[in-house]
Amino acid sequence: MTDATVVSMNENQIEGLIGIGLTLGILVLLALPSLLGHLRDRRIDRQIREAQEARDSGRGQKSSSRSTVPSTATWYAEGRRSKKFVSS
Repeated sequence: MTDATVVSMNENQIEGLIGIGLTLGILVLLALPSLLGHLRDRRIDRQIREAQEARDSGRGQKSSSRSTVPSTATWYAEGRRSKKFVSS
């Protein structure tokens, strides 16, 4: 028969273990919101991609990424440029 060895921890080792546990717990609390936000963004991106694919397959053609109608910002910037030429 073999003798059973009892392993016991002293106070310093227990305090170290508690410190490591608290540090890991704080790390998890700080990283968790970021991880959840990243997963949410991926889910939303997937839903948008699936909706675009469904829309494109319904049309029978791929839509171009460029708009045929200028955006409001483009229209405003062109109006501002033309005013500069006139007023100068």
